[in-house]
Amino acid sequence: MLAGAGPDHSHFTPLCVPEIRGNEWKYVKQCLDEGWVSSVGAFVVRFEQELAQRTGARFGIATSSGTAALHIALLVAGVEPEDEVIVSGLTFIAPANAVRYVGAWPVFVDAEPEFWQMDPERLLDFLERRCVWRNGALQNRESGRRVRAILPVHILGHPVDMDPILEAVRRYDLVVVEDATESLGATYRGRKVGHLGDISCFSFNGNKVITTGGGGIILTDREDWAERARHLTTQAKSDPTEYIHNEIGFNYRLTNLQAAVGVAQLELLDDYVAAKRQIAARYHEGLARVRGILLPREAAWAESIWWLYTIQVRGTEAGIGSRDLMRILQAVGIESRPLWQPLHLSPAHAGANDQCCTVAEDLYREGLSLPSSVGLCPDEQDRVVRAIIEAV
Repeated sequence: MLAGAGPDHSHFTPLCVPEIRGNEWKYVKQCLDEGWVSSVGAFVVRFEQELAQRTGARFGIATSSGTAALHIALLVAGVEPEDEVIVSGLTFIAPANAVRYVGAWPVFVDAEPEFWQMDPERLLDFLERRCVWRNGALQNRESGRRVRAILPVHILGHPVDMDPILEAVRRYDLVVVEDATESLGATYRGRKVGHLGDISCFSFNGNKVITTGGGGIILTDREDWAERARHLTTQAKSDPTEYIHNEIGFNYRLTNLQAAVGVAQLELLDDYVAAKRQIAARYHEGLARVRGILLPREAAWAESIWWLYTIQVRGTEAGIGSRDLMRILQAVGIESRPLWQPLHLSPAHAGANDQCCTVAEDLYREGLSLPSSVGLCPDEQDRVVRAIIEAV
């Protein structure tokens, strides 16, 4: 391509697009034929029940987005204004925003360098050295606020090392709100991600392993929490007939049309996870010996779904940085994207408790996610690998 020319879109490989190949058309047509298109309908209930069964949770409450799920999960878990919630420092901004929605403050914990998840050692260090038990609650020594919950995020399809976190929770009487939005189908020491904490949330945005177009779900074993979550997501209507509302509620219910797509997608989840793992294996093989390209790893105690296959580009070794590589790939019609700005650097959360997140900063600078659609064919993937090799 000539210098200064625009990107070649005649042969475009997207980053991550939905795979629609099951009963989506059939189930959506059923909704349209029967007239159940809004937030009431059989598919909403079915989607909730089948998602809960998939993870082993007792209850599911479908929501309009993953962010809405996080917002409500924090409320039902008892997080109150001026509390603090410990959040993964390297993740999409949604969980930190949800903490602020309830009037609480996020405290960011760095990623660990091997698998890029919330670092349990740094979390424990914060709890033990920077907090104190006072008046029946754990308080941040510096801010004086009550530390109420931990919000680990299983990023990029790989689980967080949860056992040390769960042990700390028991010791300090905290709540775990598990953000599993990118990791449906992953396992941690043989247990399903999304059923490791007290309450969990998933997202079904268009780029997730399964999609409802836009939507989310809350999962929990606690019936009282499930009932309150359902109440809050339907405008807190407290009378079956009269329009009486006993508290501030939210219009957060998933529609039956979206749930119909979700049910069809869920029927193929195992196939989709297998495809993601095959894509990761092919990238492993193709990029294993490329100078300056560090490949992501899978822990012995985990089974990742490899939601987005993400490499590290070591500029001094590769002779090129991650953003330059992204632009080169874009010029030949290959979409890639950097990781998220570490949340402690986000202007939107400048008032949060500032923790040192140097690993997250390195991953932000060097990380680049590659095309990982479930339907990515081997020839397309080989084209991505060749383009990276040529660039480096």
